Amino acid sequence: MFDGFAESRVDTGEAELYVRHGGDGPPLLLLHGHPRTHATWHRVAPLLTAGHTVVCPDLRGYGRSSKPATTPDHEPYSKRAMARDLIALMRALGHDRFAVAGHDRGAYVAHRLAADHPDAVTQLVIMDAVPIGEALARCDAEFAARWWHWFFLGQTAKPAERVINADPDAWYGGGPEQMGEEAYEDYRRAIHDPATVHAMCEDYRAGLGPDRAADEADRAAGRRIGCPVLVLWATRDDMEELYGDPVEVWRSWADDVRGHAVESGHHLAEDAPAELAAALGAFLAAR
Repeated sequence: MFDGFAESRVDTGEAELYVRHGGDGPPLLLLHGHPRTHATWHRVAPLLTAGHTVVCPDLRGYGRSSKPATTPDHEPYSKRAMARDLIALMRALGHDRFAVAGHDRGAYVAHRLAADHPDAVTQLVIMDAVPIGEALARCDAEFAARWWHWFFLGQTAKPAERVINADPDAWYGGGPEQMGEEAYEDYRRAIHDPATVHAMCEDYRAGLGPDRAADEADRAAGRRIGCPVLVLWATRDDMEELYGDPVEVWRSWADDVRGHAVESGHHLAEDAPAELAAALGAFLAAR
């Protein structure tokens, strides 16, 4: 897994991130979603290294990265805090400007990176996501029924950690057939760590608090994403059922948006790595 990639631990000042990086060419930062780790990219990253320096970290709180102490407002697990980590990470690796692609929760981090650090992000790829503020503004009974875990993980009155830690394998699912043996072991190591489970819940708590507030502030101020944006979504997920055309949703948040569906389940990097790598390569080459 990740043959030819270097492994590093980088102190960002607020967290220590575990990262694999390799390849040659313009830098591309790949951000995993919940509850995965950087290893979700192990089939995609090698397909991109001929033309790109590919950087695959574990987000703060996830996988082998550190788990900073939280606060009552959950800001340490906000996407703004994670974006600060990633700016520091990329600078430590020698990259002041880079493209970023994020899936699921990683897409929210990628969005916040482009919004808060427009001078650093050259291109943005969003996979299976609309902005958190958009999703919550549109929330209805169908959304609540399908994505109820946002509110279960996000509440604190009866913390979800106790339920999850009773049987992480049953809660999170997944298997080596879909993920690959080594990636599955990396993922399983993470979900069996109660500190990681707590951090992942804090990610969702931040989503309902500071992340939503950040999106709403951007919209109120008329701040938009200026770099080119590619939106990809899985055909066997519910993005179109909930939002219609995700490209049109993102056009209210960014100036230059294109995108299309990919024949896949939710975890595109695991289900359709060749198709995903081709889409990323074509978009990045078009700049």
